[in-house]
Order: sequence, then C-alpha cells, then structure tokens
Amino acid sequence: MLLLQAPPPESLTNASHLLVDIAGAEFNAVAAIARAGGRTALLSRVGDDEPGQRVLLAMAALNVERNLTTTDSHHPTGLFLRSTPADGSRRVVYYRKGSAASTMNVSDADRLWSTEPPRAVIMSGITAALGDGPRQLIDAVATKAASHNTAVVVDVNARPALGNSAEVIASIRRILAKTDLLVLGDDESGLIFDTTSPFEVFAAARKAGVKEIVLKGGARGCWFAGDRGEPIHMPSLAATVVDSVGAGDAFLGGYLSARLVGASAHAAAALGSDFAARVIGAVGDTTGLPSKETAAIAIDKASLEQSQRTQDRW
Repeated sequence: MLLLQAPPPESLTNASHLLVDIAGAEFNAVAAIARAGGRTALLSRVGDDEPGQRVLLAMAALNVERNLTTTDSHHPTGLFLRSTPADGSRRVVYYRKGSAASTMNVSDADRLWSTEPPRAVIMSGITAALGDGPRQLIDAVATKAASHNTAVVVDVNARPALGNSAEVIASIRRILAKTDLLVLGDDESGLIFDTTSPFEVFAAARKAGVKEIVLKGGARGCWFAGDRGEPIHMPSLAATVVDSVGAGDAFLGGYLSARLVGASAHAAAALGSDFAARVIGAVGDTTGLPSKETAAIAIDKASLEQSQRTQDRW
C-alpha cells in the first residue's frame, strides 16, 4: 500500500507535511528477507495507478520480485495514513475497502504454484481482514502448501482498525494445524489462545498442531522454542526507539531468513531481534534495515549455529 506518515512524534492533525512510503506487513517481511540475501516475491494485486507504480518501483528497489504481483485496472491501490506519537502508540487510518488487494481470491494461488514453489509462504491476519476472497485464498494456500513442500508461516498481525476481527481470528485458527511457523505478539495471543503466558501459549500452539512458534513481547523481547519446545526468553536489542512500526515484520524477516539457511531458533531470534532494533531506530517500515553487506555478515554468522533437529523442515 501507499503510506502517508506524519513525521514522529507529530500527529496527522497537526503535521505540516507527510512522508510518502510503501508499507504492508508481508511487504515489509519479504523486504527484510531480500536484504538478508533471500529470494522473495509478493503475491498481491495493485491498481493501475501511480500508487501502484510506486509499489512496484519500491519492490524493485528492495529486490523483491514482481512476477507474483498483478495490476488491476478496475480497483485502486490501497492507502493508509499513520502517525506515531511520542508515547509509542500507533494511530492508523486505512483506505482499503474496494482496493485491488482486497479483491484477491483463490485464483491468485495459481500464480504461486505455477513456477518453482517457494520454500516458505508468509500469510497474516491483515490479509484475512480484507474480506471473504482473501480469507479463502489463505485457506487454499495453507491447504496446498505441504504438497508443494512449502512451509506455512503465519504472522497473526491482528489489526482491529481493519475490522472483521472475529473472522480474522477464525481464519488464523483454521490453519494452525497446517502452520510450520507461527509468529504472534503476546498482545495477540489472548485472541488466538485465550492466554498471554508464554508457557501456556506454546503449549496451546503445539496442541493446535503448530510446529514452531515465536512469541513477541515488544520492549520485553521475545520467546523462542528451546530443544524441548519450551519458551526461552531473549531480551530486546533496541537501544533507541524512533518509529516502532515495522519492527515485528523485520523480526519475522530476520528470523525466517536465519531458519532458511539452517540456523537454530536461538540464532534466528537473535538475528530477528537485530533487524527489529534497527528498524525501530529509523522512520519508516524498511528504512532501518541493515545494508546488504551488514546483513550478509549477520546471516553467515547465524548459519554457523546449525539446527540439530533431524526433522527440521527448514
């Protein structure tokens, strides 16, 4: 989507100018993976308009492949406005109703499997909030992923401002049994598992069929799975917080990048935390990502700590 953001800590009501950027949960995550040297693409639709062209240009600049993104001449590109006050809260106004991406449906999955299937596919509650078509697309991708040897990665990303909260929760719960990696905040775990306790969340996720889970706690850091599946805490690496939005997406990008090169969950959590700390130290969802050179060094370091699990899908 096109993002218009008031420079932190200004609000939309008093800002004299707005920053123009491109953002979106899945977009941010694949951008982080691409920065770490991974090959990524974004399955989506954009409008045949200038915001859509800007999205495509941003994807190219971030080395995110565009072959899975189509242009819709009948619906516009989504837009949202955002401010991040000094208290760290997030205020967002969405203009996504009737957008090109909101018209996605099961047929969009055909592009995903038409060439070489990806090793992993990321889906989130934001897509589920857009309507029946996007929710059916999520169900279809999750159902077919295993037959293509594609890992299902689910980032809950609950956004009450988008509405359809009950449908989003139901959609996420429906695909838990097919989920290889579940990433969610402890502010979201109560919605999915009726608990915020790391031990209880991990136990509930395993009972639901989730193979691997990471629980994010914002400034408190994160919890990743130990050798016996128990939650292990890792403190946040953030030293300076300028713009907290995008940190979770950067964390997922770093974590998944490390797991895909064979790193342990511990090393992956460390890399994800590093990416997140960098992103919240700068304005914008992807501006703070490390340089390609720095990211390459970090991913090489993470890959040295190989996972010891013999049936690790990554």
